[in-house]
Amino acid sequence: MTVYVVPLILIGGLTSTGVYLLLERNLTRMLLGLLLVGNAVNLLILTVGGPTGNPPIHGRTSDGATTTADPLAQGMILTAIVITMGMAAFVLALTYRSFRLSRAEEIANDPEDTRVSQLSDRAAGAIDEDLPPHLPPHEVYPDTDEPDELDALPGHQGSR
Repeated sequence: MTVYVVPLILIGGLTSTGVYLLLERNLTRMLLGLLLVGNAVNLLILTVGGPTGNPPIHGRTSDGATTTADPLAQGMILTAIVITMGMAAFVLALTYRSFRLSRAEEIANDPEDTRVSQLSDRAAGAIDEDLPPHLPPHEVYPDTDEPDELDALPGHQGSR
């Protein structure tokens, strides 16, 4: 099996550039990153699909090839193109809606998400401070098989 290095380097470059653009806060750059990653996946499928050969139609030949090309890779690439274009249309619609509402293309931190994150960080610190230092958490809060108020099964609540 022959490994072609140039397509693999191209796939790696497209993927790394696409991921870098996806991590940006600009919606247009995110869309371009999504398209680059989609194209990199298509090239990867084409590269892994195997060598070229005769068309997958019985009785057809192409340039004297002795093997038949694998039609699965071609079908997967066509499906991936449709999925990528659908996702791109969705992200483009979200970008347009965001621009119409706020006239900004940059994604800012949501104040409510920031507040909830800070509350959960404080709560996690408070739980750790409340535990006795010599006991692990599973000994402080033992789990038993007895039904209690946290059980979600309705049959256990009335059997007490």
